[in-house]
Amino acid sequence: MNTFLKGMAILVVANFLGEVVEFLVNMILARELGGSGMGHYMTIVPTIFLIMMLASFELPVSISKMVAEKDDSYHRSMIRHAIRLAIVFTAILFIAAAVALPVIPVFKDYHPLLKWVVLALIPVMTISAIARGFFMGKQQMGKIAVSHFLRRIVQLGLLTFLFQFFEFGSETALLVAFCTLAGSELVVFLYLLHLFILSYQRIKRVPGKHLSGREVRKNLVAVSVPTTGLRIFHSLTHAVQPFLIKAAVVSAGLSPEMATEQFGMLAGVAMTIGFFPAFIAHSFLIILIPTVSKAYAEKEFHKLQKLLQQVMLLTVIYGLPSVTAFYFLAEPLTSKFFHSHEAAVYVQLLAPYFLFHYFTIPMQAYLIGLGLIKDAFIHSVYATAVTFSLIYLLGSRPEWHMEGVILGMNTGSLVILFLHYLTICKKIGITWRAKSTIRYPRY
Repeated sequence: MNTFLKGMAILVVANFLGEVVEFLVNMILARELGGSGMGHYMTIVPTIFLIMMLASFELPVSISKMVAEKDDSYHRSMIRHAIRLAIVFTAILFIAAAVALPVIPVFKDYHPLLKWVVLALIPVMTISAIARGFFMGKQQMGKIAVSHFLRRIVQLGLLTFLFQFFEFGSETALLVAFCTLAGSELVVFLYLLHLFILSYQRIKRVPGKHLSGREVRKNLVAVSVPTTGLRIFHSLTHAVQPFLIKAAVVSAGLSPEMATEQFGMLAGVAMTIGFFPAFIAHSFLIILIPTVSKAYAEKEFHKLQKLLQQVMLLTVIYGLPSVTAFYFLAEPLTSKFFHSHEAAVYVQLLAPYFLFHYFTIPMQAYLIGLGLIKDAFIHSVYATAVTFSLIYLLGSRPEWHMEGVILGMNTGSLVILFLHYLTICKKIGITWRAKSTIRYPRY
């Protein structure tokens, strides 16, 4: 538990600093790209993140889980086989992306070089994922924390320099914004690769036990494939959601340009503010997967129950004050930092969505650590069906439009939170009355 709290503290501090920098990054983007440009930026970002996620193949999750569960003597053999798997996967994905990216319709409205910037990120993301998973599994959260902060500060530096000393047209400005994102990923890749090589050299000097390549691949794929499927589903829904929201409010009577601007305020301003405290939830996500995996492998159900209670309590402690402050300070926050008075009402209406999101992130990490990835996927499908249905039904009504969209988002986030929580409680033996009844699960 001391290791958990220490790692958590490191991640929280680093992620807080990173979120401050991310806040500044979005301020610069909002000012330099304008309302329409920010809307176009937020529209394509989910698609790019989907490709980046595919490149990582969720290796940080599967490798960290396996490293946490296996004895140190197996790590050298495991990492060797994981690298071979990653090289094969990267080669296949790179070739497939090189063929597919030039013909994907969504890229036609952007600078022609953007698709090649995304293509270049594929090997960078895959190799970084191996190193990140290894350090997560070893509970070396300092390295993970530095990598997160480094990504944000490099992007901020590049954005500040380029937009300060150069003038760009609207299309080129969007390309520059994405290039700064790619540049920050490259710097993180070099940092993690350097540390990983040093760690691997130390592992090689220690006598180790052999694991067959088939066993390693089976264990990694057993986690990576369903987790990647879950992430693909999330990324696809996030990629589709901007178009669904804009279609709904256009049906309600808004012009396409006005719909794009309102979505830019929703995603680029309101969500930037509301998701600021989520760095704590993401810190939980990183450290909970190996911690829960190890405790579950060793059948420490009392530890799992106590850990869940602590996570929920800490989320209440930071979550409730955060959304309360956002609700009452929405107008000064949006006006001062983003020069957008209209986005204040979106921040207020999204308060439940933000709070439920803070709880959902660590709950998903718990499900992965417990091996309940299939359940997490089913929950996401149910919640997304509810969210998308309400977004269009309510958002397309003239008297609702964007307010109806937000109501749909709030409802969907509540659905997935309850489904996650009830499934976890059933798995680790917590009743509705919070009475601990330890019972061993069926395998």
